[in-house]
Amino acid sequence: MSMSTSVRSTALEPPRGAPWYRKLTTVYGLVVLTVIIFVIFALARPDTFATLLNFRLLASSKSVLLILALAVTIPMVAGKIDLSIGYGVGLWQVMALSFQLMGLDYRISILLCLVGGAVIGLLNALLVELAQVDAFIATLATGQVIYALTFWHTGGRQITDSTGSRAAAFDQLSRWSVGPVPGPFILAVLLGIALWVVLDHLPVGRYLYAVGANPRAAELTGIPRRKYVVGAMVASGVLVAVAGVLISSRSSGVAQSNIGPEYLLPALTAAFLGSTTIRPGRTNSIGTIVGVAIATIGISGLQQLLPGRFYLEPLFNGLTLVAAITIASLTSRRRVAQAKADPVTPTGTAEAGGAPPDEPAVADPGRPPAQDPKATDLPLDHIPTGGKP
Repeated sequence: MSMSTSVRSTALEPPRGAPWYRKLTTVYGLVVLTVIIFVIFALARPDTFATLLNFRLLASSKSVLLILALAVTIPMVAGKIDLSIGYGVGLWQVMALSFQLMGLDYRISILLCLVGGAVIGLLNALLVELAQVDAFIATLATGQVIYALTFWHTGGRQITDSTGSRAAAFDQLSRWSVGPVPGPFILAVLLGIALWVVLDHLPVGRYLYAVGANPRAAELTGIPRRKYVVGAMVASGVLVAVAGVLISSRSSGVAQSNIGPEYLLPALTAAFLGSTTIRPGRTNSIGTIVGVAIATIGISGLQQLLPGRFYLEPLFNGLTLVAAITIASLTSRRRVAQAKADPVTPTGTAEAGGAPPDEPAVADPGRPPAQDPKATDLPLDHIPTGGKP
C-alpha cells in the first residue's frame, strides 16, 4: 500500500500571484522598517549616527549578541526555548580566562569552553527529552545552577590577569578586522549564513522545522525527534561558548561573574522578531540577524537623541519583545485558521496557501498508512514521509 501525505510550509508567505506590496509588507516588512528607522536617525544625527566609526563600534559590540541570538534561534526551530544562554555566556567568559591563569594554552582553554558548552546543551536536552521537563523551566533552572557555579568559582569577585598569563593571540580573537569591518562581526554574520543554509537548504533543517511544528507528526513520518532536539540544544550550547570566549577576549584580562544575564532578553527579542520577517511565522536565522539590526539601530539612535537616559535600552528591549511575541501569537493563530480553511486534496498536494505544485509530497510504497489521522495533514516543510532521515 502507498501513502500520500501533504507537505505544507509553516511559513505564512503570500500565495503566488499576490500583489507585490503584500509580499513586501508581509515578508520584508521588518526589513523596510529597519531601513526607515536608520534613515530617520541618520537625518537626525548625521555627524554621529551614520558614520563609519559608529558602525564599527556597534558591529564590534553587538557581534556577541548576534551569536547568542542565533544560539536561541536553533532550539526555537525545534520548538524549545533555552533560557540558560545568558548564564552560560557568563560562565564561559570567566572560564576562558581562568583556564589560562591555570597555565593552560589558550587554544586548549577555548576547546574546553566549547566542550563545556556542548555538555550544558546536552544536559538541557536530557532534562527536556528524558525527564520530560518543560524547556522553559528546565533551562531556567540550569541557568540558575550555572550562575551559582560562576559565583562559586569567582567568589563573587572579578578575575584579573595581573601577571599577563593569557596569550596575546587570545586578545586578537576579538580585535582583528577586514578593512573597517570588525572580525567578530564577520564571524557572527558567517554563522548566521551557515545556519540559514542548514535550516533552509539541508534535510536536517527541514527535520528540525518538522519537529518544532508538530513533534507527533514528525515521529509518525520516521523522524527521530529526540535526536534532533538534542542536536539543537548542543549546537546552541556551543554557540554560547563561542560568545563567552569572545567576551573574555575583548575584556583585556578581566572577567566578571555577573556578566551574561543582560544578554538574555535582547537575544530572545531578536529571535522572536526574526520570526516575523523573511519567513513570517517561522523562526529563521536571517530574520534573527534583522532582529538584531533593528534593535541595535533603534537603541543607538535613541541614545544619541536622548543622551544619558540609561533606561532606554531595557525599555526598548522590553517593549520590542512584547510586540514580537504578540505578532508571533497572532501569526500562530493565523496559521491554525489557514490550516483549517485549507484542506488537503486526495492527491497529496495542498490547496492554495500550502505547498506549491512543483513540490509534491514523497510517498513511501513500503510503509503502511498511518493510523493517526493527523499524520495525513502535516504542517511540515518538504518532509519525506517514509523511513528515517
